[in-house]
Amino acid sequence: MAKPILDDELWALIEPLLPPPKPRRERYPGRKPLDDRKVLTGILFVLQSGIPWEMLPKEMGCGSGMSCWRRLRKWQEAGVWDRLHEVLLARLRAAGRLDWSRAIVDSSSIRAVGAGPKTGPNPTDRARPGSKHHLITEAQGIPLAVILTGANRNDVTQLLPLVEAIPPIRGKRGRPLSKPRLVQADRGYDHDKYRRPLHAAGITTQIARRGQPHGSGLGKTRWVVERTLGWLHNFRRLRIRFERLAIIHEAFLEIACCIICWRQLRKA
Repeated sequence: MAKPILDDELWALIEPLLPPPKPRRERYPGRKPLDDRKVLTGILFVLQSGIPWEMLPKEMGCGSGMSCWRRLRKWQEAGVWDRLHEVLLARLRAAGRLDWSRAIVDSSSIRAVGAGPKTGPNPTDRARPGSKHHLITEAQGIPLAVILTGANRNDVTQLLPLVEAIPPIRGKRGRPLSKPRLVQADRGYDHDKYRRPLHAAGITTQIARRGQPHGSGLGKTRWVVERTLGWLHNFRRLRIRFERLAIIHEAFLEIACCIICWRQLRKA
């Protein structure tokens, strides 16, 4: 039997977070809305396979691709995936699966088909339109936050926003985790202007210096963020940005981070 795209345990976490459907009129109720689980299954199929929305198989029972697209936008605007990410991080912490000794940041550029918000000329791809995924993980590579920008944005400009985007992580008694002890990064993040606010907040930094020979030793610990970027791009819809609306691509990014967290939780 084929492995289901959306297993029962993960659906049990997602279902309470979804906004309730609009009440139907008694006299002219209209068409019955599609089942949320079937629609989410279609969304996950597009994310994992990379197929266009209009090629979504009708046999899956999830309606048209446009119906799934609209529901994905609605759920993203309602903050469903942000809340799911917080729930999963809390469960990982409760299971002792989070290593809070350091956080690591990195980014990866992808090609964008056409223009749109949060795209820009990619300096590594002959100035073709592109976007950039900025990621921060804990010491084992579990994603803590992700940001989408144009491919022409310098990595260092997203260092502080990434740290600030880490949600409060509960799961144990006491204060939630929100501020890492140490942030590591490659020389693309080397700028004292961005180090100082982190130091003022009590966060130590280990960032390779520009102009210095390679061999800082950070590669022994910060490779995990590159592995997580590889995990993200195993979701084929994230390898090339086809969405003109940034909110749809951001939704795919956040869902992928949630799935990675869920897979790590299943290993606990």
